[in-house]
Amino acid sequence: MAPLSPRTRRVTAASAVAALALTAGITGATAAQAGDDSRDSRAKDAISRWLDPYRTPADPTFEDVTVHDPSVVADGDDVWVFGSHGASAHTEDLVSWTQHSVDLSQQSDNPLFEDIYTELAETFAWAQTSTLWAADVVQLPNGQFAMYYNACKGDSPRSALGLATSADVDGPYEDQGILLKSGMWDEESENPGEIYDATVHPNAVDPDAFYDAEGDLWMVYGSYSGGIFILEMDEATGEPLPGQGYGTHLVGGNHSRIEAPSIRYDEETGYYYLFLSFGGLDANGGYDVRVARATSPEGPYLDAEGNDMADVKGAPGTIFDDASIQPYGVKLMGGYQFPRELGDPGSGAGTGYVSPGHTSWYDDPDTGQSFMVLHSRFPGTGEMHEVRVHRMEMTRDGWPVVLPTRYAGEGELRARLTQMIGDWQLVDLGKDITAEPALPVDVRLTALGKVIGEVSGTWRLRGADAVELRIDGVTYEGVISRGWDEQTQDWTATLSVVSDGGVTLWGRAVDVLAPKKAVEAVVDELDLGDTSSVTANLALPTTGTSGTTIAWESSDPSVLATDGSVTRPIAGEADATVTLTATVANGKRSEQVAFEVTVVARPIGGLVGSWSFEDTLADDAGALATPTVTGNRADTTGGAVSYVPDGAVGSAVRLDGASGIRLPNGLVQGDTYSVSMWLRPSAITQFTTAFFAASDANTWLSVVPRGWNGDTMLWATGSHWYDGLSGTTLPLDEWTHVAFTVDEGDVTLYLDGAAVHSGTGFPDVLTSPAATFALGVNYWDAPFQGDVDELLISTAVLTPDEVAALAAP
Repeated sequence: MAPLSPRTRRVTAASAVAALALTAGITGATAAQAGDDSRDSRAKDAISRWLDPYRTPADPTFEDVTVHDPSVVADGDDVWVFGSHGASAHTEDLVSWTQHSVDLSQQSDNPLFEDIYTELAETFAWAQTSTLWAADVVQLPNGQFAMYYNACKGDSPRSALGLATSADVDGPYEDQGILLKSGMWDEESENPGEIYDATVHPNAVDPDAFYDAEGDLWMVYGSYSGGIFILEMDEATGEPLPGQGYGTHLVGGNHSRIEAPSIRYDEETGYYYLFLSFGGLDANGGYDVRVARATSPEGPYLDAEGNDMADVKGAPGTIFDDASIQPYGVKLMGGYQFPRELGDPGSGAGTGYVSPGHTSWYDDPDTGQSFMVLHSRFPGTGEMHEVRVHRMEMTRDGWPVVLPTRYAGEGELRARLTQMIGDWQLVDLGKDITAEPALPVDVRLTALGKVIGEVSGTWRLRGADAVELRIDGVTYEGVISRGWDEQTQDWTATLSVVSDGGVTLWGRAVDVLAPKKAVEAVVDELDLGDTSSVTANLALPTTGTSGTTIAWESSDPSVLATDGSVTRPIAGEADATVTLTATVANGKRSEQVAFEVTVVARPIGGLVGSWSFEDTLADDAGALATPTVTGNRADTTGGAVSYVPDGAVGSAVRLDGASGIRLPNGLVQGDTYSVSMWLRPSAITQFTTAFFAASDANTWLSVVPRGWNGDTMLWATGSHWYDGLSGTTLPLDEWTHVAFTVDEGDVTLYLDGAAVHSGTGFPDVLTSPAATFALGVNYWDAPFQGDVDELLISTAVLTPDEVAALAAP
């Protein structure tokens, strides 16, 4: 089977009618013989969506999957994504996905290979790792599916990139060998006669194979290190043509944070578009998506300002120099949030992305419609990530724009003029590489073509769905459409426009309530939760929907201030009862709401519980509920634990990397406590937790053996993020004593009795009387693999001498 054309021309209304007429002329016998009934039906449905772009589609039903670094390949009606760690998934409609394989840390028996660790043993050995990075699959002209797998050591660019093939897209794949290696320090690189130099030579990961306008096969690849490179490939074998070494350099160098290349040829514009991810992939990394274009697969790739991306790299002698690279490329997507105010439709904190990136693309062969496929993290959910799909359109100048709402099965959908006029939120995605989300400003698009509000300018239509905005003297061009708003659960007008400087604006239409209704909506939703036993600062909202304000008064500001700050009575004093009164106002409308709050006095510190794990999970005193065994997340069941005789003291509990331990809920409530334990990891994976405590999914702390920068760290988030970096990493297969203390925001992290981190401003995390406590698992990441012993939890702040004593069993 020949590969799909690299770009199917967009279906016009006239061609759609012709296609319908042609389809109608096919007899039932012919269709049956062809075996294309489902394909014909799908084509008819797709074309009908193009003939009625102003309809209101059915509400979507999403089925989401987890595939980090998704790369797209089509197999008939199925669209597949393959990604890092052996994960894969598939869909027929880009809305409802089915998980096929998961992270190797959760399922080592990966279905893509008969025995992945035997098959790819040479790759794992070279890269000194037990997992894979971002895979890419392409179908060769002979019908075989070629998987370009790769593995990387992680803390260096020591990597191997290889090829495996299969007759079926879902495998099993058979290894054809390693194609490229990197990270061979002081040895000859893949470029004959050149010693490997990570500042100019690539990290051999993140491959993307694609066909050019003539049907020739290429592969672009690279991450950080020396940048992004491209190779011409042999379509018969799927291997690089000989004599190219690492290939042609396209962008990056000097360890600049540029990775995840993907190239798409557009038949209509005649350009090759190089999509890249700038920044770091984790929730604090500021990942974003950029694009440049060229008239040849080998470049040069230029951004909207004409900059040659081959010159974009970190300053000499630097590592991860974002300042040098962030002005370049057309930034299509980055971290953003449309916050939800009190009284707004829906629930939660709003919609948005954190560190979206590692994109791939899909062109629908029935309609020619284009889509961007990516992974993203989300506000307030840590490192949890899922696959997302967005419609991708072209501006009149031939630059792609990505619609801000995820694809919901709408096909081509336009906004009527009456839906465009009104109140909007506009997000300026900027050019910075930043972990701070871009937030919206409020504007109004008037019937006379004005943009008024927090920014000002003009707007006009340049066709049925093409729009031009001129904001504060800068012109932006793009598309105005409708999309599914996950907050309001409704179809709403949206826009995506880009400037000549490569800056994207995203917008969504919003409803603004009249003052009376706005006040009523805020009052109906205003809730401080359980105020019967408050131990930490309260988050008091000050704004609500449609410009509503909320002012607070306290009957005893010395205990509970109007900004929510809590000063607890000292140990031995009575609890304090305070009345908080909120005045909700909008225009001339206002209403008051009162809350009675009990602020709990500080406890007299003492031991909450200790667990020695002498062949049992029960606590030493037998005073607490017995912990339970979880599956691979803190809120699942079905796992198993065992015990080993060589604990730090006596025996210890062993976690197998697929299970965890759920301790009793509510062990600590407040901002003063200590935790002590012994850890002996047998494997260390990034973001995996050893000890976890959470009031909810957005308020938690975690002892992480390997954090975002490789350090063992005490990680927390609540009102803000906190990174308690240790400057070192726990050793494998050795016992290390780990302890931390929290005292009203002052925090100290200890390893083997020595303080390795001290800081202030640790967030109030344990605010719930039913907080979750767990060993080895959280709600998102791969479980801990190794041993745990001598756990102690206290509401007192352990002194350095006490920690040292615990560290010397």
